[in-house]
Amino acid sequence: MYSKYNHTFVVCAYGKSPYLIDCVESLLNQSIQSNVIISTSTPNDLIASVADRYGLPLFINEGAAGIAHDWNCAVNHCSTELITIAHQDDVYSCSYVESMLERVNQSRKPLIFFTDYEELRDGSVCSSSLLLNIKRILLFPLKSKQLSSKKFVKRLSLSFGSSICCPSVTLVLPNLKTPIFKEGFKSNLDWEAWEHISQLDGDFCYCSEKLTRHRIHSESETSALIKDNTRTTEDYLMLRKFWPDKIARLINVLYSKGQNSNTL
Repeated sequence: MYSKYNHTFVVCAYGKSPYLIDCVESLLNQSIQSNVIISTSTPNDLIASVADRYGLPLFINEGAAGIAHDWNCAVNHCSTELITIAHQDDVYSCSYVESMLERVNQSRKPLIFFTDYEELRDGSVCSSSLLLNIKRILLFPLKSKQLSSKKFVKRLSLSFGSSICCPSVTLVLPNLKTPIFKEGFKSNLDWEAWEHISQLDGDFCYCSEKLTRHRIHSESETSALIKDNTRTTEDYLMLRKFWPDKIARLINVLYSKGQNSNTL
């Protein structure tokens, strides 16, 4: 049985985000308090002051900075079996750890745990949109504990788009192959990781409660990648892992329209 001592939130901090404190405080206000650390490739006074203010261990990554490198470094800084890579702009419900431990401990072989989520737009909470509702439909079969281990169901949930909210994911490291994230993609390295993990024996532990709030803002990395068309290209490459070329192109045309939900 896993407990709070087996879990770590590792905050991936970069630059000088005005939302970092909100993220950290949401992690420290959990109903079940687990470990919290900060990992960064861009050390600065703001990040150091937040770590000092809340008494959090601060790890400085070595090597060339990049999203995959930074996330893999974040995982390597943790000494626990359960790891949540907390995105500095996002916030977590106070019951996240409690729900995660309950669901993971119900599973014979958990691979990842993840939740439904809401969006934060200019300080307002968006709980429903076309894109969010489509993702919920794709993930619906995984609510069944009997289906959550079926490879077909796991892969089906990923075959029409990146349906899993990356900040909501807890990795169950003993059941996964490392490194988790591969160099190459700039936008879809999380989708690629889940696609790879979907081929392993074990459960996708899905909680349909909205326990994560993902912030949408113009300066986010996702927004930048959409603007320069990187996201659309990478979406097609991911869809080809599931579909023949013509079908992948058709789905990508439809999927790209949903990218408007990631911009303000």
